[in-house]
Amino acid sequence: MTKPHEFPHDFKGKVAIVTGASSGIGQAVAEAIASYGSHTVFLSRSGAETIASELNATGHSALSLSCDVSDEAQVKTAIATVFQKHGQIDILINNASINQIAKIEDISLEDWNKVMATNLTSQFLCCKHVVPIMKQQRSGKIVNVSSIAGHFRSKLSGIHYVASKAGSIGFTRQLAYELAPFQINVNAICPSQTYTPMLAATLPPEAEQKLIDSIPLGRIASMEEQVNVILFLASQLSSYMTGAIVDVNGGQL
Repeated sequence: MTKPHEFPHDFKGKVAIVTGASSGIGQAVAEAIASYGSHTVFLSRSGAETIASELNATGHSALSLSCDVSDEAQVKTAIATVFQKHGQIDILINNASINQIAKIEDISLEDWNKVMATNLTSQFLCCKHVVPIMKQQRSGKIVNVSSIAGHFRSKLSGIHYVASKAGSIGFTRQLAYELAPFQINVNAICPSQTYTPMLAATLPPEAEQKLIDSIPLGRIASMEEQVNVILFLASQLSSYMTGAIVDVNGGQL
């Protein structure tokens, strides 16, 4: 009889990098992985130092690095810092994301580039500089956070957000194909609307009930429900999954 992996204990001693980790889903997943024994690195422009300090004070291992993940020089430096400190990188969770509601004629090129840089280019840059390390290890877990909007359309996002999330799906599938010979798993999660600070900032109160009515499960997801799936994809429980695009959307089509 095959012995199952002891999730979440297989995170112990692993080195995990989480982008966009200063709030929302990113913060929640970084805190969870740290609590399960990993050396967790919070990558964000700002705001994660206090979170990391609180984790360290309770006996966990966390490091906050200020990093604009759309800037290659900053990403390269951050990844090198992590590798120099720990000698390995086992998990990369690309979660950094921004949203903007606007019609196409109201989106400036600057707006377009900013959303694309944060939501898609950041995934490319982080993978570009982590992958050589994972190839040497012949192991690794990469989880890209896309969106239900990448599959369909969205009333709560601009076309640049939707395009960036669709790009993340294609990026995930191709990277999974490239890295499979090195035993590196690359998967993506496509959350639907989730109670996060980003949703609170973009969802008009009058639209909330209409949104709930459109979800077969009859409620908006909690952050924990998204985090649980990310943890699964980052663990050895998903060892035979790569190139998968996992919808966590309450049954929305």
